[in-house]
Amino acid sequence: MKNNVLLTGASGNLGKKIQLTMRGFSFLSPDRKELDICSPDSVRRYCKENSFDTVIHCAALARMQECETNPTKAFEINTLGTFNLVSSIREIEKLMNKNIRFIYISTDGVYKCDKGNYSEDSPTIPYNIYGWSKLGGETSVRILNNFCIIRTRFYDPENIPFSESAVDIITSAIEVKNLIQSIQFLVHDKFNGVINIGNKESSEFKRYSAHKPHLKKCKKADIANSLNFEIATNSSMDISLMKKVIKL
Repeated sequence: MKNNVLLTGASGNLGKKIQLTMRGFSFLSPDRKELDICSPDSVRRYCKENSFDTVIHCAALARMQECETNPTKAFEINTLGTFNLVSSIREIEKLMNKNIRFIYISTDGVYKCDKGNYSEDSPTIPYNIYGWSKLGGETSVRILNNFCIIRTRFYDPENIPFSESAVDIITSAIEVKNLIQSIQFLVHDKFNGVINIGNKESSEFKRYSAHKPHLKKCKKADIANSLNFEIATNSSMDISLMKKVIKL
């Protein structure tokens, strides 16, 4: 059973939760000084000096506002950074005759997010820079032999950092603990390809107010008026493949 895992983005919200809750794994969780995915030399050196069977690639520039104001940085980290990592994995696989499992955490934002119920085969037409940069990362991951691209949107019910939420924004957002259970299953499973990981569709207000009773209702327009970038209207996903593949 594979248990040596290179975890990128280990200091992020998802990375921290993965280390706390995924049992039976030995994590390599380098900081940026040890592994800078934007530097091909840094990635190549780290991959040659460390042994692992699996990669869970969480590292990303995920703040939409920052992606919009600095698209160069978004594509450098999310697209080129992923390409650098994939390239080094391919080198190591050939050199060491290994078959490394690669789990890539993508986003529901690769879909157009206007009508919802997107399947893995739906057209990928991102609505903002973040989505395009993550889709670029997906393109690199697809050249590997043993990969799983997870399209998702997740939240921590213990940390809902806003006071109001929209009744007309629909998502398939999943609790972070449930996402991690799916990641753990997919590390060991033979599934190869793209998979939507989420919950049944719901408005953001309905989903979050279940955990934060004093949350106030608002509309998408109330949120969008204060932003300089596009936000989703309906990013809900068809999760029928998830239900077939993941047995928890």
